[in-house]
Amino acid sequence: MAFELPTLPYSKAALGAKNMSEETLDLHHGKHHQAYVTALNGFVEKDPALQGKSLEEIVTSTAAAGGPVFNNAGQHWNHIIFWQSLSPKGGVIPPKLEAKINEDLGSVTAFKDAFKAAGISQFGSGWAWLVLGPDGKLKVTKTPNGSNPLATGEGKVLLAADVWEHSYYLDFRNRRPDYLQNFLDVLANYEYAEAQL
Repeated sequence: MAFELPTLPYSKAALGAKNMSEETLDLHHGKHHQAYVTALNGFVEKDPALQGKSLEEIVTSTAAAGGPVFNNAGQHWNHIIFWQSLSPKGGVIPPKLEAKINEDLGSVTAFKDAFKAAGISQFGSGWAWLVLGPDGKLKVTKTPNGSNPLATGEGKVLLAADVWEHSYYLDFRNRRPDYLQNFLDVLANYEYAEAQL
């Protein structure tokens, strides 16, 4: 069965008031993410060893080798989480998640500072993540290009921010720090993150 581009959990216009334009979502979801899905399906079609595997199985089995299959599978997986990490009602951290952040990361401010720093310091393309580590503690991490915590074994993803330029350039130009601050303050779907706990 072929992989498919997921439907957004909100309209393409829904995040405009949160500084993510319909044009950005149209290009990012409809063009970039679709291209990863199309390419991945092409690789699966040509390689019997990949056929019948779940997306997670493809990501983990190709992580060590890297290359185009991993890159496209990783980007498909990453984006599925990224769309869930955004919300027109974002920016509000529910009590259970806030308590866990305070316990593991010191404070909400410390978490936001660490997350923003991870995204800013990721040279070139990549991702910033909030994960629940194997030790049961929250941590902030980053990965380059199409990699992710599933591939690196760093834990279960609660929240993802795409720091590839196509995710913010139309709305923020080259101001990645402003995009990340906006993500954390008004776009991040902390209810989704809490549900992953």
